[in-house]
Amino acid sequence: MLVAGFPAGTFQANCYLLAPGPGGPCVVVDPGEGAHAPLDRAMAEHGLTPAAILATHGHPDHVHGAAEAARTYDVPVWIRPEDRPLLRSPWLGLNHELAAGLGDRPWSEPDTVRELGERAGEAGTVLDVAGLRIEALHTPGHTGGSVVFRLVTEEGGQVAITGDTLLPGSAGRTDLPGGDPVALRRSLAMLTAALDDAAVLLPGHGRSTTMGQEKVSNPWLAGAADADGADTAGGVAGASGGAGDAAGDGVGDGAGRPSAPGAARGTAPDGETGERRS
Repeated sequence: MLVAGFPAGTFQANCYLLAPGPGGPCVVVDPGEGAHAPLDRAMAEHGLTPAAILATHGHPDHVHGAAEAARTYDVPVWIRPEDRPLLRSPWLGLNHELAAGLGDRPWSEPDTVRELGERAGEAGTVLDVAGLRIEALHTPGHTGGSVVFRLVTEEGGQVAITGDTLLPGSAGRTDLPGGDPVALRRSLAMLTAALDDAAVLLPGHGRSTTMGQEKVSNPWLAGAADADGADTAGGVAGASGGAGDAAGDGVGDGAGRPSAPGAARGTAPDGETGERRS
């Protein structure tokens, strides 16, 4: 399986291309702000043709370029029904400061939108597209419609595109509209059970990692162990994003710093999201 990725836009959100191999169809995940030109270059480099666009959630740093890419390549955009309204009204998922940053630019829903899950609250969807079998795991918390896309390689390994649900050393903030710290803890607990330690995690911001590494070093996974437990200062619940954080940043302490000791922000990709073959 071929996986190519690059960070794009003000908040350096990772966009990914997935394909069985070069010279054929692919899926595009999270084409955000400024993704169009590097997306064209990556597809030309590998001889790929998009068959679909997938969104891990509806925040604009992840779907800013979805409508343009969908029209250019004449493909549908797949997103959870809970986050579909954010495609045409992105400010609904942002606080006042982040919404002000959108300016007066017009937003429109992609021409063809298909929903992951037939109805809100449905647990998951399996897509067979571009020669790939992709499981969309519903992971609410960062937004109501957040998903993790899980694939199994021919060799039996797992690859998961985690969006802003699970970041390297951190997790998505829950203080924006649609965020739910209790739901995020449950989603993280589900992921620790659903993904084996060798699973390669491709996050919405930052470097690639593995589930095994995150189980050892990520305080948010430790906080998710008791998904129904009380809120604590070191857990996901009760943490809020810093005023300067992007919509997808790790949760913070109100000054742009992670709340939990030793937690990484997971917002600055370090160049490790390039081509990967599994």
